[in-house]
Amino acid sequence: ATHPPPGGARRSASSKMAAGRIPAAAAALGLREFMLRRKVLSLYRKILKTINQIPNDGDKQHLKNWARQEFKQNKNATNQDTIRMMLTHGNLQLQELEKMLQFAK
Repeated sequence: ATHPPPGGARRSASSKMAAGRIPAAAAALGLREFMLRRKVLSLYRKILKTINQIPNDGDKQHLKNWARQEFKQNKNATNQDTIRMMLTHGNLQLQELEKMLQFAK
């Protein structure tokens, strides 16, 4: 006879699947939308990482607030061309921020 694993009952296959399920909003995205979302989130993380390198806490907080506001303001954009344009603009701003950090060092 088989015994349940120590510490509790066996989990069914469906409960294991539920634990790793993609959120409903993300599941509704097509592949192109998913890839754009991934690029947007990656850009956001890169911007925040770059901002965290700024030595002045006041400037750092100001720029974090600015980045959050910009991304929140455009959170509901759905037109893929518009999103790609915003990604290009955001990447240019990230490059400028990185250049300013290099000059400050």
